[in-house]
Amino acid sequence: MATSQQVDTVTTGADKARLGAAAALVIAAVAGFYLLGRQGPVAQWGALVVGLAAAFVVFMTSETGKEFAAFGRDAWKEVKKVVWPTRKEAIQMTAYVFGFVVVMALFLWLTDKTLEWVFYDLILGWK
Repeated sequence: MATSQQVDTVTTGADKARLGAAAALVIAAVAGFYLLGRQGPVAQWGALVVGLAAAFVVFMTSETGKEFAAFGRDAWKEVKKVVWPTRKEAIQMTAYVFGFVVVMALFLWLTDKTLEWVFYDLILGWK
């Protein structure tokens, strides 16, 4: 069964230019952070934050940025639909998991000691 998958690509020149500008702003922000090392941490972090904020704004004006924002909104709507457990239910399930882990640890320890006794003491005769 062959399924065709459509790959979305950036098609307009303006969109490519926006994405290129956003990438250039990220590179400039990182370069500014390192080049302003002698100016002090305020200048360094200021250049980085301003550059990244500008890159974010430019990216969000592109078609890809708009699709990303729409995806985020849709994801948030889906998160709101989730029925989260109450505190009591969460504590009970956590207790069940811890209890199961303790029971399994005891079972594996007993199995290990039994096999050790059978192989080393009974079969091989090692003491």
